[in-house]
Amino acid sequence: MHSDAPIGVFDSGLGGLTVVRALREAFPEENILYLGDTARVPYGTRSAETVIRYARRAASELTQRGIKALVLACNTVSAVALEILEAELDIPVMGVVEPGAQAGVRAALLEAERTSGPPPRVGVVGTAGTIRSGAYPRAVSSLSTRLEVIAEPAPLLVPLVEEGWLSGTVPELAVERYLTPLIERGAGVIVLGCTHYPLLREVFERVAARLAGRPIPVVDSASATAEALQEWIRNGRLFPAHSKDVPGTLQLLVTDLPSGFQKVADLFLGSVAPAEQIDLSP
Repeated sequence: MHSDAPIGVFDSGLGGLTVVRALREAFPEENILYLGDTARVPYGTRSAETVIRYARRAASELTQRGIKALVLACNTVSAVALEILEAELDIPVMGVVEPGAQAGVRAALLEAERTSGPPPRVGVVGTAGTIRSGAYPRAVSSLSTRLEVIAEPAPLLVPLVEEGWLSGTVPELAVERYLTPLIERGAGVIVLGCTHYPLLREVFERVAARLAGRPIPVVDSASATAEALQEWIRNGRLFPAHSKDVPGTLQLLVTDLPSGFQKVADLFLGSVAPAEQIDLSP
């Protein structure tokens, strides 16, 4: 695969743009091809079999367009389809669950160091599919046996983000609904286990601090995923773009073009070229 081929990024909707932003900051010279399956979002309420079928079709579309690596910028897809796509594709495939778990573990251990006490519980909010899969507890336990993970599904948040409803009373009340049981059970770190949720990061931080009576670290997988890709480049698993002096390109593909997509894309990534609508039907 040519080193200047794009990195493919796939998500169920627009949440993966949070990962795209982190990748562009870390690798401004890399070309990125993003595919958001906005016609079938959300994935978190669907069966594992359906998610796997959607992920295979999206991966096929992106590999046919010549990507050199695939980032599954969707926690639900990462939780249920990563190993399958790793086995079926001839390019490196990365999920976002393990990087997200790494970010949570680092934050919890830093909190323990700061307070000179035991590490706090790691609270994970995600889609119903991600939470049901148990992917985060498994990933955290593989990194540290000292940490306990508690999880809460948050099904209302993806539709809010997809509609561009990122502030105000409604998202504040929804986030409070999902954080309250985690804070009551002693969560001292919150992991945003869905790439849509960082678009509500300020709401999460504000509500978590109010419920706990102190600031609570809120982390996500976006920057950790960029760090993991940097490690792939260092160990030769992924070849970097040939030129460091030429800015990389960004192409956005969607399966439906909701009115809020371009607005959120421009808000999160700066002014970008309009998304192209494609058909992923079999």
